[in-house]
Amino acid sequence: MKKTAFIAIVGRPNVGKSTLLNAILGEKVAIVSSKPQTTRNRITGILTRGDNQFVFLDTPGFQKPRTKLGDYMLKASSSSIGSSDAAIIMADAFHSPGEIEKNIIEQIVTNKIPAVLVLNKTDMSDPVKLAETIAQYDAIYKFDAVIPTSASKGQGVDIVLRECEKFLTESEWFFPEDMITDQPERMIAAETIREKILRTLNDEIPHGTAVSVEEFKDEGKILRIRADIYCEKASHKGIIIGKNGEALKTIGSYAREDLEKFFGVKVYLNLWVKVKEKWRDNLFNLNNFGYNQKEI
Repeated sequence: MKKTAFIAIVGRPNVGKSTLLNAILGEKVAIVSSKPQTTRNRITGILTRGDNQFVFLDTPGFQKPRTKLGDYMLKASSSSIGSSDAAIIMADAFHSPGEIEKNIIEQIVTNKIPAVLVLNKTDMSDPVKLAETIAQYDAIYKFDAVIPTSASKGQGVDIVLRECEKFLTESEWFFPEDMITDQPERMIAAETIREKILRTLNDEIPHGTAVSVEEFKDEGKILRIRADIYCEKASHKGIIIGKNGEALKTIGSYAREDLEKFFGVKVYLNLWVKVKEKWRDNLFNLNNFGYNQKEI
Protein backbone atom coordinates (compact mmCIF):
# COMPACT_ATOMS: atom_id res chain seq x y z
CA MET A 1 0.00 0.00 0.00
CA LYS A 2 1.67 3.19 -1.20
CA LYS A 3 1.62 6.28 1.00
CA THR A 4 2.73 9.87 0.53
CA ALA A 5 2.68 13.32 2.13
CA PHE A 6 3.73 16.84 1.19
CA ILE A 7 5.55 18.43 4.14
CA ALA A 8 6.60 22.10 4.19
CA ILE A 9 9.79 23.05 6.05
CA VAL A 10 9.27 26.61 7.31
CA GLY A 11 10.89 29.10 9.67
CA ARG A 12 12.82 32.35 9.85
CA PRO A 13 16.02 32.77 7.76
CA ASN A 14 19.18 30.86 8.66
CA VAL A 15 17.69 28.28 11.04
CA GLY A 16 18.91 25.32 8.97
CA LYS A 17 15.92 24.37 6.79
CA SER A 18 18.02 23.51 3.74
CA THR A 19 20.59 21.70 5.87
CA LEU A 20 17.81 19.55 7.33
CA LEU A 21 16.42 18.74 3.88
CA ASN A 22 19.84 17.67 2.60
CA ALA A 23 20.42 15.57 5.73
CA ILE A 24 17.06 13.81 5.35
CA LEU A 25 17.70 13.00 1.68
CA GLY A 26 21.36 12.10 2.11
CA GLU A 27 21.94 14.21 -1.02
CA LYS A 28 22.58 17.91 -1.55
CA VAL A 29 19.61 19.34 -3.43
CA ALA A 30 19.34 22.71 -1.64
CA ILE A 31 22.18 25.22 -1.42
CA VAL A 32 23.37 26.26 2.03
CA SER A 33 25.47 29.06 3.48
CA SER A 34 25.92 30.89 6.76
CA LYS A 35 24.18 33.93 5.28
CA PRO A 36 20.42 34.44 5.75
CA GLN A 37 18.05 34.43 2.77
CA THR A 38 20.10 31.80 0.96
CA THR A 39 16.97 30.00 -0.27
CA ARG A 40 14.87 32.08 -2.69
CA ASN A 41 12.71 29.45 -4.36
CA ARG A 42 10.68 26.60 -2.96
CA ILE A 43 12.86 23.51 -3.30
CA THR A 44 11.27 20.06 -3.56
CA GLY A 45 13.13 17.14 -2.02
CA ILE A 46 11.76 13.61 -2.52
CA LEU A 47 12.55 10.61 -0.34
CA THR A 48 11.10 7.19 -1.23
CA ARG A 49 11.49 4.37 1.27
CA GLY A 50 9.64 1.12 0.77
CA ASP A 51 6.01 2.02 0.14
CA ASN A 52 6.43 5.53 1.56
CA GLN A 53 7.18 8.68 -0.44
CA PHE A 54 7.94 11.90 1.47
CA VAL A 55 7.82 15.15 -0.50
CA PHE A 56 9.54 17.92 1.45
CA LEU A 57 9.20 21.58 0.47
CA ASP A 58 12.18 23.67 1.57
CA THR A 59 11.09 27.32 1.70
CA PRO A 60 12.63 30.81 1.90
CA GLY A 61 12.88 32.19 5.42
CA PHE A 62 9.91 34.18 6.72
CA GLN A 63 10.71 37.85 7.21
CA LYS A 64 9.38 41.30 6.33
CA PRO A 65 10.07 41.87 2.61
CA ARG A 66 12.07 44.90 1.52
CA THR A 67 11.95 44.32 -2.24
CA LYS A 68 9.74 42.65 -4.82
CA LEU A 69 12.06 39.66 -4.58
CA GLY A 70 11.28 39.61 -0.87
CA ASP A 71 7.56 39.66 -1.69
CA TYR A 72 8.07 36.65 -3.95
CA MET A 73 10.00 34.74 -1.27
CA LEU A 74 7.35 35.40 1.39
CA LYS A 75 4.58 34.28 -0.96
CA ALA A 76 6.55 31.10 -1.81
CA SER A 77 6.80 30.24 1.89
CA SER A 78 3.17 31.01 2.76
CA SER A 79 1.78 29.16 -0.26
CA SER A 80 3.85 26.09 0.68
CA ILE A 81 1.98 25.86 3.99
CA GLY A 82 -1.34 26.14 2.20
CA SER A 83 -0.50 23.38 -0.28
CA SER A 84 1.02 20.88 2.18
CA ASP A 85 -0.37 18.03 4.27
CA ALA A 86 1.81 18.92 7.26
CA ALA A 87 4.64 21.24 8.30
CA ILE A 88 7.99 21.20 10.02
CA ILE A 89 8.52 24.50 11.84
CA MET A 90 12.23 25.05 12.42
CA ALA A 91 13.72 27.42 14.96
CA ASP A 92 17.00 27.87 16.81
CA ALA A 93 17.11 25.91 20.07
CA PHE A 94 18.33 29.02 21.89
CA HIS A 95 15.84 31.49 20.34
CA SER A 96 12.55 32.34 22.05
CA PRO A 97 9.49 32.38 19.76
CA GLY A 98 9.01 35.78 18.17
CA GLU A 99 6.46 37.39 15.87
CA ILE A 100 7.73 35.40 12.88
CA GLU A 101 7.17 32.06 14.61
CA LYS A 102 3.77 33.17 15.94
CA ASN A 103 2.75 34.22 12.42
CA ILE A 104 3.79 30.83 11.03
CA ILE A 105 1.81 29.04 13.76
CA GLU A 106 -1.24 31.15 12.88
CA GLN A 107 -0.93 30.01 9.26
CA ILE A 108 -0.67 26.39 10.43
CA VAL A 109 -3.86 26.82 12.45
CA THR A 110 -5.66 28.61 9.59
CA ASN A 111 -4.78 25.84 7.14
CA LYS A 112 -5.65 23.13 9.69
CA ILE A 113 -2.55 21.03 9.12
CA PRO A 114 -0.49 19.15 11.73
CA ALA A 115 3.02 20.34 12.56
CA VAL A 116 6.15 19.28 14.39
CA LEU A 117 8.59 21.74 15.94
CA VAL A 118 12.28 21.16 15.19
CA LEU A 119 14.58 23.09 17.50
CA ASN A 120 17.88 23.14 15.64
CA LYS A 121 21.49 23.96 16.55
CA THR A 122 21.35 22.20 19.92
CA ASP A 123 25.15 22.07 19.75
CA MET A 124 25.08 25.86 20.24
CA SER A 125 22.60 25.75 23.13
CA ASP A 126 22.46 24.09 26.56
CA PRO A 127 19.88 21.87 28.30
CA VAL A 128 18.51 24.69 30.48
CA LYS A 129 17.96 27.10 27.58
CA LEU A 130 16.53 24.29 25.43
CA ALA A 131 14.00 23.42 28.15
CA GLU A 132 13.02 27.09 28.42
CA THR A 133 12.52 27.34 24.66
CA ILE A 134 10.37 24.20 24.58
CA ALA A 135 8.21 25.55 27.42
CA GLN A 136 7.77 28.89 25.62
CA TYR A 137 6.56 27.18 22.44
CA ASP A 138 4.35 24.78 24.39
CA ALA A 139 2.55 27.78 25.89
CA ILE A 140 1.69 29.01 22.39
CA TYR A 141 0.78 25.83 20.49
CA LYS A 142 0.59 22.09 21.07
CA PHE A 143 2.79 20.56 18.38
CA ASP A 144 2.49 16.91 17.34
CA ALA A 145 6.11 16.54 18.43
CA VAL A 146 9.04 18.71 19.55
CA ILE A 147 12.40 17.46 18.26
CA PRO A 148 15.80 18.90 19.27
CA THR A 149 18.32 18.53 16.43
CA SER A 150 21.69 19.53 15.10
CA ALA A 151 21.00 19.13 11.38
CA SER A 152 24.56 20.01 10.38
CA LYS A 153 25.80 17.08 12.48
CA GLY A 154 22.95 14.76 11.49
CA GLN A 155 21.69 14.53 15.06
CA GLY A 156 17.94 14.01 15.46
CA VAL A 157 17.30 13.81 11.71
CA ASP A 158 16.10 10.19 11.94
CA ILE A 159 13.60 11.22 14.63
CA VAL A 160 12.24 13.98 12.39
CA LEU A 161 11.67 11.48 9.61
CA ARG A 162 10.05 9.00 11.97
CA GLU A 163 7.62 11.65 13.23
CA CYS A 164 6.80 12.64 9.64
CA GLU A 165 5.67 9.07 8.93
CA LYS A 166 2.51 9.92 10.91
CA PHE A 167 1.53 12.40 8.19
CA LEU A 168 1.58 9.84 5.36
CA THR A 169 -1.74 8.83 3.84
CA GLU A 170 -2.66 6.17 1.35
CA SER A 171 -2.06 7.55 -2.15
CA GLU A 172 -0.30 6.90 -5.41
CA TRP A 173 3.14 8.51 -5.56
CA PHE A 174 3.56 11.83 -7.35
CA PHE A 175 7.17 11.18 -8.42
CA PRO A 176 9.23 8.24 -9.73
CA GLU A 177 10.94 6.11 -7.10
CA ASP A 178 14.48 7.19 -8.03
CA MET A 179 13.76 10.94 -8.19
CA ILE A 180 15.17 13.16 -5.40
CA THR A 181 14.16 16.61 -6.69
CA ASP A 182 12.03 18.13 -9.42
CA GLN A 183 14.38 21.06 -9.99
CA PRO A 184 15.38 21.56 -13.64
CA GLU A 185 19.07 20.94 -14.32
CA ARG A 186 19.61 24.59 -15.29
CA MET A 187 18.21 25.70 -11.95
CA ILE A 188 20.48 23.29 -10.08
CA ALA A 189 23.46 24.73 -11.95
CA ALA A 190 22.41 28.35 -11.31
CA GLU A 191 21.79 27.74 -7.61
CA THR A 192 25.13 25.93 -7.20
CA ILE A 193 26.94 28.93 -8.68
CA ARG A 194 24.97 31.33 -6.45
CA GLU A 195 25.90 29.30 -3.38
CA LYS A 196 29.59 29.74 -4.19
CA ILE A 197 29.06 33.49 -4.60
CA LEU A 198 27.50 33.55 -1.12
CA ARG A 199 30.40 31.61 0.32
CA THR A 200 33.15 33.55 -1.44
CA LEU A 201 31.99 37.15 -1.03
CA ASN A 202 31.23 39.18 2.08
CA ASP A 203 28.71 41.79 3.16
CA GLU A 204 25.53 42.49 1.16
CA ILE A 205 26.93 41.97 -2.34
CA PRO A 206 25.88 38.29 -2.64
CA HIS A 207 22.25 39.14 -1.85
CA GLY A 208 22.19 41.50 -4.83
CA THR A 209 23.27 38.79 -7.26
CA ALA A 210 21.32 36.48 -9.54
CA VAL A 211 22.53 33.73 -11.86
CA SER A 212 21.12 32.95 -15.29
CA VAL A 213 22.29 29.82 -17.15
CA GLU A 214 22.45 30.81 -20.81
CA GLU A 215 23.92 27.58 -22.18
CA PHE A 216 23.61 24.00 -20.94
CA LYS A 217 25.01 21.43 -23.37
CA ASP A 218 25.35 17.78 -22.45
CA GLU A 219 27.97 16.30 -24.76
CA GLY A 220 28.11 12.92 -23.07
CA LYS A 221 31.47 12.95 -21.31
CA ILE A 222 31.44 16.71 -20.77
CA LEU A 223 28.81 19.21 -19.71
CA ARG A 224 29.25 22.74 -21.04
CA ILE A 225 27.62 25.48 -18.96
CA ARG A 226 27.72 29.21 -19.63
CA ALA A 227 26.17 31.39 -16.95
CA ASP A 228 25.77 35.12 -16.37
CA ILE A 229 26.11 36.51 -12.85
CA TYR A 230 24.07 39.69 -12.43
CA CYS A 231 24.74 42.30 -9.76
CA GLU A 232 23.11 45.65 -9.01
CA LYS A 233 26.09 48.03 -9.13
CA ALA A 234 29.14 48.49 -11.35
CA SER A 235 31.31 48.62 -8.23
CA HIS A 236 29.97 45.20 -7.21
CA LYS A 237 30.99 43.77 -10.58
CA GLY A 238 34.63 44.56 -9.86
CA ILE A 239 34.42 42.88 -6.46
CA ILE A 240 32.82 39.73 -7.89
CA ILE A 241 35.53 39.48 -10.54
CA GLY A 242 38.28 40.39 -8.08
CA LYS A 243 41.86 41.42 -8.70
CA ASN A 244 43.14 39.66 -11.82
CA GLY A 245 39.86 37.73 -11.86
CA GLU A 246 40.78 35.75 -8.74
CA ALA A 247 37.38 35.97 -7.02
CA LEU A 248 35.51 34.81 -10.12
CA LYS A 249 38.01 31.98 -10.60
CA THR A 250 37.42 30.84 -7.03
CA ILE A 251 33.63 30.92 -7.49
CA GLY A 252 33.96 28.95 -10.73
CA SER A 253 36.32 26.39 -9.24
CA TYR A 254 34.09 25.65 -6.25
CA ALA A 255 30.96 25.52 -8.42
CA ARG A 256 32.57 23.22 -10.97
CA GLU A 257 33.59 20.78 -8.24
CA ASP A 258 30.02 20.49 -6.91
CA LEU A 259 28.47 20.31 -10.37
CA GLU A 260 30.77 17.49 -11.44
CA LYS A 261 29.89 15.61 -8.27
CA PHE A 262 26.14 16.09 -8.85
CA PHE A 263 26.00 15.38 -12.59
CA GLY A 264 28.73 12.73 -12.62
CA VAL A 265 30.58 14.15 -15.65
CA LYS A 266 33.33 16.66 -16.35
CA VAL A 267 32.00 20.22 -16.40
CA TYR A 268 33.29 23.12 -18.46
CA LEU A 269 32.02 26.27 -16.75
CA ASN A 270 32.14 29.70 -18.33
CA LEU A 271 31.08 32.62 -16.09
CA TRP A 272 30.39 36.25 -16.99
CA VAL A 273 29.48 39.15 -14.71
CA LYS A 274 26.92 41.77 -15.76
CA VAL A 275 25.08 44.69 -14.13
CA LYS A 276 21.30 45.12 -13.83
CA GLU A 277 20.52 47.97 -11.45
CA LYS A 278 17.75 47.35 -8.89
CA TRP A 279 16.80 44.04 -10.50
CA ARG A 280 15.27 42.84 -7.20
CA ASP A 281 12.51 45.45 -7.61
CA ASN A 282 11.89 44.84 -11.31
CA LEU A 283 9.16 42.29 -12.09
CA PHE A 284 10.42 41.72 -15.65
CA ASN A 285 13.91 40.84 -14.38
CA LEU A 286 12.52 38.72 -11.55
CA ASN A 287 10.49 36.67 -14.01
CA ASN A 288 13.54 36.20 -16.24
CA PHE A 289 15.57 34.96 -13.28
CA GLY A 290 12.90 32.39 -12.36
CA TYR A 291 11.12 34.29 -9.58
CA ASN A 292 7.64 34.38 -11.09
CA GLN A 293 4.85 34.95 -8.53
CA LYS A 294 2.24 33.58 -10.92
CA GLU A 295 3.92 30.17 -10.79
CA ILE A 296 3.81 29.86 -6.99
